[in-house]
Amino acid sequence: MRVRRRHGARRARPSFNGVGAKVAALLQSTDRALRLNRAAMLRAEAAERRTDSRVWVVQRRTRTRHLIELGGLVQKAGLVELTDDDRATLYGALLDIAGRARGDDAGDTLALWKRRGRRAFDAEAEKVE
Repeated sequence: MRVRRRHGARRARPSFNGVGAKVAALLQSTDRALRLNRAAMLRAEAAERRTDSRVWVVQRRTRTRHLIELGGLVQKAGLVELTDDDRATLYGALLDIAGRARGDDAGDTLALWKRRGRRAFDAEAEKVE
């Protein structure tokens, strides 16, 4: 007697012949989705770091901005080119300036430097306008 086979949902599946390309395409799309997800996570974490409002983070960010501005002033004064970017020379010059600012005529020296700096800022502002 002949055995009847069912051809419904449980019928025998075809072999994997010719399916390799389909599997490779699925793996590629999964890999791409993982990379995009990773990039999105990194962007979200970076945005979170930029907007972190904890006290110590805000203080650190403020201090960093202040130090960058001071470095810009050193650059603007032309000290980097004058010393060929030699940090020891720059540091020595800054120590000499600090020593003069602590000297006997510190008030006069600081007032002189302040006037020179204000004139330079004003002259630069007029150039820009």
